[in-house]
Amino acid sequence: MSLRLHAPVVLPCDESCTVLRDAVVDISSDGRISFVGPVSEAPSFDGDVRRLTGILLPGLVNTHAHSPMTVLRGLGSDLPLLRWLREAIWPAEARLAPADVRTGMLLGAVEMLRNGVTTSAEMYFHGEELVSAVLEAGSRVVFGSAILDLPGMPWRSMTDAITRWIDADGLRFGPGERIELGYGPHSAYMLSPSALASIADLVRARGALMQIHVAEAQDEDLAQRESHGSVPRLLASAGVLGGRVLSAHSVHLSPEDIKIYASHGVGVAHCPGSNGKLASGVAPVVSLREAGVNVGLGTDGPASNDDLDLFEEMRLAALYARVTSLDASALGAAGALLMATREGAAALGRSDIGALESGRWADVVHVAADDPAFACGLDTPSSQLLANLVWGSGSRRVTDVWVAGSQVVSGGESTLVDRVAAQRAVASVSARLR
Repeated sequence: MSLRLHAPVVLPCDESCTVLRDAVVDISSDGRISFVGPVSEAPSFDGDVRRLTGILLPGLVNTHAHSPMTVLRGLGSDLPLLRWLREAIWPAEARLAPADVRTGMLLGAVEMLRNGVTTSAEMYFHGEELVSAVLEAGSRVVFGSAILDLPGMPWRSMTDAITRWIDADGLRFGPGERIELGYGPHSAYMLSPSALASIADLVRARGALMQIHVAEAQDEDLAQRESHGSVPRLLASAGVLGGRVLSAHSVHLSPEDIKIYASHGVGVAHCPGSNGKLASGVAPVVSLREAGVNVGLGTDGPASNDDLDLFEEMRLAALYARVTSLDASALGAAGALLMATREGAAALGRSDIGALESGRWADVVHVAADDPAFACGLDTPSSQLLANLVWGSGSRRVTDVWVAGSQVVSGGESTLVDRVAAQRAVASVSARLR
């Protein structure tokens, strides 16, 4: 059935971050948005009407995650990036069974939905299990099948496997096109330039998204920087850029690197929580956005952050931008919200999610106003309302979530998955891996 959501405030997350008062979001029976605007301008409607008391906004877009790592949460938590990977994470991941990935992803998807995150860009292994969990939870995923070149993990066979899957099922499938497949070459220090170039050819031929880690820590890619000057220069010279490319982290970029990204239309996933915890540094978000680079927000994995809360990433992104520039206006509430929604979708090369606009998928989040953050009311000036949402409320009052028009969270809990049972299953896997 068609559905109308009517709320005191609707944030469509258009380019101006408009605040609509006493407005509606109309959802057609195919799961797409048919109208967004003030109720006084709304067309006649004979479907189901839900009257809500808070704020409606688009489902948040997590542009970089490894959500199955809920089973590894807290492991090696006080180590720097490379030691954390080599000493704690990679040995544990080597013991993961395909079913473990499904278990971890299911809880990760439920956690994200409860935090208002409807889409996540995942780079991981055992894609069939991961996708199965996403379909069960009712969320949306852009899956980049992880590709590395290690003993026992030949990059060509990993690449061929995801290529066969895409050619068999297409880039997008499932109810509401909730699954998108793509490529996830890990990094320039895990793959040679020629391997990256070969993968990039496949990516462009299929219109897929390439997700790749770039310049996360100062000491991760010393050889690549010594040979090419920087990883973005390496990627450009190898013919990797062009098409849909998402550069995760992108902390240690020069002004020239930023120009390379802007000229090639590269999107960036900014992960302030993970980068802060691992002491990797702070990405030059203000410079990237000023150059016209689409920058979204990512949580990274729940073993390096350690949560899957994009509201927290909004706050951290704005705080880090201000403290590194010593400019309190460097990134405001509106800009942070757009990075978590519209701009995050654009960084993934998607124009069908990330905003409440006619024709986009009806991925909608309701934030209840019964909270101290909104004690001043919802009729405050628009700038104050946005500030209270981003700085004060966070995810704790997310009560209802729809993906492609189907309600997947009600009263703060999943409508499709037994969260307690999902937590118990993760605990069992985690105990086995310790």
